Amino acid sequence: MIPLKNRSELEIMRRAGGIAARALEIGGDMARQGATTRQIEKAIHRYIKSQNATPSFLGYQGFPASACISVNDEVIHGIPGDRLLKEGDIVSIDVGAYYKGFHADNARTFAVGNISPQAKALMEVTEQSLFEAINVCKRGGRLGDISWAVQAYVEGKGFSVVREYVGHGIGRKMHESPEIPNFGDPGRGVRLAPGMTLAIEPMVNIGCCEVRTLKNGSVFTEDGSLSAHFEHTVLIADQGPIILTLTTNY
Repeated sequence: MIPLKNRSELEIMRRAGGIAARALEIGGDMARQGATTRQIEKAIHRYIKSQNATPSFLGYQGFPASACISVNDEVIHGIPGDRLLKEGDIVSIDVGAYYKGFHADNARTFAVGNISPQAKALMEVTEQSLFEAINVCKRGGRLGDISWAVQAYVEGKGFSVVREYVGHGIGRKMHESPEIPNFGDPGRGVRLAPGMTLAIEPMVNIGCCEVRTLKNGSVFTEDGSLSAHFEHTVLIADQGPIILTLTTNY
């Protein structure tokens, strides 16, 4: 069963989304040469706590930090540490905020200084694939429309979508129904209805779609190619999709 949110719950989620979005922005501003992933994570943690919210990821299924920070060929679930960022890196930061009983989740890949044309293209395609998916989040549509929008755009640009990890419903729980793959067939799956809140998150690789997961949960591309990750929490509404993870909701 997919939980539908009422107006008061959505106002809380909008606030949670604003906090998560601003925390992600703070992390991105720090993604510079010489910074460590732990320094970025600590700044994100301080900000979320300052807003009387809780980092959604801290302790979730044993995760030891307040943000996932994944560098280059690391797809998702990167654990912050002493790694120094260097010129040419791309850094995916994934942040969730829990506020007054509700979660919001967002992610973005940032460039560290000058990056390769291929890395830039990867980031642009991944971000646009997210908006292609958001554009089909309409009342009466199907879940498969979202999945197909990502896959068709990404593969049309010559990249590949990760298939082992997916987006998800979100609200009172960090992960709710439904699962949202980044591949699939249009016109299939559950029908989209007002009040659904979905965390849509394309994970895109330059090379093959296969990944490997370490014992600590960090996920890497199997072939060592670069990966990018973009995500928004989106509301299905009568008037069309509404992005909840925007700093303007702060």
